[in-house]
Amino acid sequence: MKPVVGATPRVVKSEQEWRAELDPREYAVLRAAGTEPAWTGEYTETKTAGVYRCRACGAELFRSDTKFESHCGWPSFFSPLAGESVVLREDRTHGMVRTEVLCASCHSHLGHVFEGEGYPTPTDQRYCINSISLTLVPDGDTSSSDTPGGDIAGA
Repeated sequence: MKPVVGATPRVVKSEQEWRAELDPREYAVLRAAGTEPAWTGEYTETKTAGVYRCRACGAELFRSDTKFESHCGWPSFFSPLAGESVVLREDRTHGMVRTEVLCASCHSHLGHVFEGEGYPTPTDQRYCINSISLTLVPDGDTSSSDTPGGDIAGA
């Protein structure tokens, strides 16, 4: 897996606008590349069928049918919804080399992707994603916006 840096995000806002739309915990993870504590996220053990969207801009990122139990403390997916839904970049923080996962639409931090860990998934990849970076829209839910930056942002 070779990290790819995406082009300019489609959703561009000032840091002041992001701070106004996101609560402090959301901002710390989505915009400042923080990590929520393990086993505290609302989607760690969720089995609801649906689409996981970026909490910052509403872009579709993952489907529930790619979510699997990795027992790592964060929601894990073996593939993003579409290749263009996320961008990857090298992360050398905390004394290690990892691959950061960003929303392709707004470049908000989602988590990291790992490969070669031996999980029985089709891709042998684990997209380890912060729950706070996501909003789950259950299948059949027509009340949410399909437009990035719509009603879901800041939820």
